[in-house]
Amino acid sequence: MKKDPTEIFNKIPELNYSEELSEVAPQEFDRLIKNRRSVRVYSNERVPPEVVEQVLEWGLLAPNSSNLQPWEFYWVKDPKKKSEVVEACFNQPAAKTAQELIVCVARIDHWRERRKEMLETFEKSENIPASARAYYEKLVPLVYTQGPLSLFGYGKRLATSVIGIFRPVPREPTSRSDMRVWAVKSTALACQNIMMGFSAFGFDTCPMEGFDSRRVKRVLGLGRNAEIVMVISVGKRDQKGVYGPRVRMAKEKFIKIV
Repeated sequence: MKKDPTEIFNKIPELNYSEELSEVAPQEFDRLIKNRRSVRVYSNERVPPEVVEQVLEWGLLAPNSSNLQPWEFYWVKDPKKKSEVVEACFNQPAAKTAQELIVCVARIDHWRERRKEMLETFEKSENIPASARAYYEKLVPLVYTQGPLSLFGYGKRLATSVIGIFRPVPREPTSRSDMRVWAVKSTALACQNIMMGFSAFGFDTCPMEGFDSRRVKRVLGLGRNAEIVMVISVGKRDQKGVYGPRVRMAKEKFIKIV
């Protein structure tokens, strides 16, 4: 019997699997969140490479759309490339004084390869719900394929506009721009993991958006299907590294009860 690939959204699969939630002290998480600041000037204290490796692995544990993991993280260790990335970041102190630089990249072109890997994983596993297989076999190609000049995507937009009159329907992505948004959202979640991870080790970060994306891509040998989400600088804060107290507007402006 053919499986509806949309069943994965609205039916609970029968699984022989469970995970217990580990206890985490809320006060420790509160300290971690409040300890993270965007540090603009770093000291000369080095960051152990094993710390960077562990934190990058934590980044890969971030939630992401359809588990297609549309991200890459470039740890810039080569001195020449690092110098070029610093220059592309306008030589701002957060880049120039950093011990380490991580370039966080969203990919809109790797979903087919990741989909294939997911299906290969299913072949090696037991008790995979048929709806999960159907999702990756049928729905993922339909959702993420845009076609030349996004023509297939525009056709999907027209179809979903009509279908959406009668029932809820997934409306995006239907263009290259939508794919960029899709990939950047997942990558940004991983970036937060990375910044929190360094904070847990007692190191600081600054997520930089001030850079020449074309120059950064050139340094890393990246093409048009790669989107530079941010450059994260890493180090131990200098006494002058934090420029002022954290400023947040009244929470009522942003938190809405509906």
